[in-house]
Amino acid sequence: MVADEPTERQLRVMPWWLVLVGLLLAAALGWLVLDLLLTEADRASQPDTRATLRIDAIRTGLTVVAGTGGGLALLLAARRQWITERAQRHQESVAARDQAHRDRVQAHAESVAEATQRQQARQSTAAEHDAAERRLTELYTRAVELLGNDSAAVRLGGLHALERLGQDNPGQRPTIGGVLCAYLRMPAPDDQPRETEVRRTAQRVLTRHLRADDAAYWPEVVLDLTGATLVDFDATGCTLVDANFTATAFTGTTTFAGATVRGRLLLGTATFDDVVFDGLAADGEALLDGVRVGGLASFDGAAFTDGLSCRRSTFAGQTSFRRVTFGQPTSFDATRFEDATTFRQAVFDGALSMEHTEFGRSANFHAARFTNMALFRWTVFGAEALFDQARFTDAANFGRARFHSMASFRDTQFSRPPQVDQARAVVDPGHRWPAGAVVQQLDDEWLLLVDR
Repeated sequence: MVADEPTERQLRVMPWWLVLVGLLLAAALGWLVLDLLLTEADRASQPDTRATLRIDAIRTGLTVVAGTGGGLALLLAARRQWITERAQRHQESVAARDQAHRDRVQAHAESVAEATQRQQARQSTAAEHDAAERRLTELYTRAVELLGNDSAAVRLGGLHALERLGQDNPGQRPTIGGVLCAYLRMPAPDDQPRETEVRRTAQRVLTRHLRADDAAYWPEVVLDLTGATLVDFDATGCTLVDANFTATAFTGTTTFAGATVRGRLLLGTATFDDVVFDGLAADGEALLDGVRVGGLASFDGAAFTDGLSCRRSTFAGQTSFRRVTFGQPTSFDATRFEDATTFRQAVFDGALSMEHTEFGRSANFHAARFTNMALFRWTVFGAEALFDQARFTDAANFGRARFHSMASFRDTQFSRPPQVDQARAVVDPGHRWPAGAVVQQLDDEWLLLVDR
């Protein structure tokens, strides 16, 4: 807002009578001086002196009149000069105000033009955005319609259309990922090879965009495949964020080899034929409670930073946890390993619980390291139980465990004597018990271990 300019005082015009009054006053002053001087000159006694004085009086009176007139003239000239200067200042002030007004008008015009341009740009952008959104919606709707077509070939086209849409529009990737997961969660028709191929393609579309080292990575996608049926699911090298596979049926060979899990990995009550978790790195909680594996299961080299919960699960085939690192508390309570199982060189940084766990065949814990409490109470070892060169740096409890074959603790290190109260073992000359263990003969078939 422009500040108000100071108002100039109005110029008053000098009236003509004021000049006349000044002249009359000058004449009156001259006449008064002349009269006084002449009166004094008449008082002289000598005629010559009186004449001289009268001449001087007249000269003086005229001088006074002339001086007074000159003063008045000088005053008028000064007033004229002041008026001229004031007029000049007034003209300059008027010119400055005019220029400021023109500048304000120009600035206002430019501001209006700029605002109009911005408004037009916003309208143009909004129109383009609306057009793009309408086109995107049309493409998305069309792709989803293709996915719901009765023809398998058309459904395949819908999958690829959704993939292209997500690749070109990052904002749509979470939605597209959700649509693909929803499609896989839908019940699969029985004995339809073409539908199986469509589902394999949907799986590949998902996993293709879950590899962080790939230019096609979609970091916004979260897998929710609860209750889905997956065939030969391959998540090798994928980055999974809060992935949910609860009650998922995995058929064929499933692999999570080299995958990175951020957040939770939910696999509760899932079923597998063969499964590979080799090299998997999970920084969140991994839940495998109630899992059923009908074939081979391999976790070699995996790392579960926040621990693993694998309660009441069943592993029917050979199972391997070689060199696996378990961080926070890990539990295999009530889990059944029906075939040979190995935890060779595994590291348990958190507490381990294997209470009521059953090993149908050999259980190998060779060179495993237990840095926290390890519980094997009521654990059933159906064949060899090998703890050779294992190291327990905290409490180890084998109370009421059952050893149905040879148990070997050769060169096993215990920071404190293990608890074995009421553990039982079949009579076998190959047993190698921890140093100081008290073994009693129950009958011809069974031995009883007791704590000192």
